[in-house]
Amino acid sequence: MSSTAQATANTRRVVFPFTAIVGQEEMKLALLLNVIDPKIGGVMIMGDRGTGKSTTIRALADLLPEIPVVENDPFNSHPSDPELMGDDVRAHIQQGNNVSVVQRKVLMVDLPLGATEDRVCGTIDIEKALSEGVKAFEPGLLAKANRGILYVDEVNLLDDHLVDVLLDSAASGWNTVEREGISIRHPARFVLVGSGNPEEGELRPQLLDRFGMHAEIRTVKEPALRVQIVEQRSEFDQNPNPFLEKYQPQQEELQQRIINAQNLLPSVNMDYDLRVKISEVCAELDVDGLRGDIVSNRAAKAITAFEGRTEVTIDDIRRVITLCLRHRLRKDPLESIDSGYKVEKVFGRIFGVEIPEDTASKNGTGIKTGVR
Repeated sequence: MSSTAQATANTRRVVFPFTAIVGQEEMKLALLLNVIDPKIGGVMIMGDRGTGKSTTIRALADLLPEIPVVENDPFNSHPSDPELMGDDVRAHIQQGNNVSVVQRKVLMVDLPLGATEDRVCGTIDIEKALSEGVKAFEPGLLAKANRGILYVDEVNLLDDHLVDVLLDSAASGWNTVEREGISIRHPARFVLVGSGNPEEGELRPQLLDRFGMHAEIRTVKEPALRVQIVEQRSEFDQNPNPFLEKYQPQQEELQQRIINAQNLLPSVNMDYDLRVKISEVCAELDVDGLRGDIVSNRAAKAITAFEGRTEVTIDDIRRVITLCLRHRLRKDPLESIDSGYKVEKVFGRIFGVEIPEDTASKNGTGIKTGVR
């Protein structure tokens, strides 16, 4: 780590290290895969209160490598990728001008429950636009979240219209604000992470379907693990710096694995037969639309890249397909079968794989995320 990075690290708010988080493998895997390939479309995390959802997401943002950003740009524009650039920066570069670039930590933006549409999308100052003839735009949370993580806690309590706006931006990678005939758009490519407690109400199926993956988390039941979690948290709260130092080698190793996976992802190949079988699973489960097929393909490639391989295997698909499809099944209120188990059963039959009974309706990811 350079001395500047070290100085920045020392002044930044301390965050519980990702590699120290015990359990919740499903949630950690879904988050890591979305970071490797943001086009997976985000994660919806449903589970009990106090299970470390916010802690894990903050820890992930803190773990991620620094990114090159155009200095003093409100949209965290990329210095060379036009898809991740604001219009002003693009015009500046097209004119042959140089831009100053700084390295910056990936931002995690919290969207508060009471946020208005103006606060989320940004506003146009009509008065200034008319009197001075300039597009006076006040950026919102979507601008801040570009190239970062946008976290919406209790997303099931958020106004449906706002959820629509978020999902549209997450899917297209752009946010457009229009007022009185003036239109401004800016890049808004982020990993959307929503969390909620099922007791407080479900998300509408058509909104739920827009999230790439759906992780279910439960309170840890084993007393020994609970004690370990409590002790770790106490140790971190009392003396964070030695705790962070202890996990630094694991943090750096996982960070490097993420960078390697992002670079390897374009080279990952999936056999045609496997792609056909994924679509067979989606068809048999009566999944509406093709989003389930697309996300399952992307997630299987991301997990392959994460493990440093270039050829997708049946086991790679097995470990992600439940996360990608369970929230897309039509709910029968009289049915007591867990949707995850349903996906595993159909997957096992079509791929000719026996799913062990003990993994039924449990998390069967079986991936080593560098987390104990």
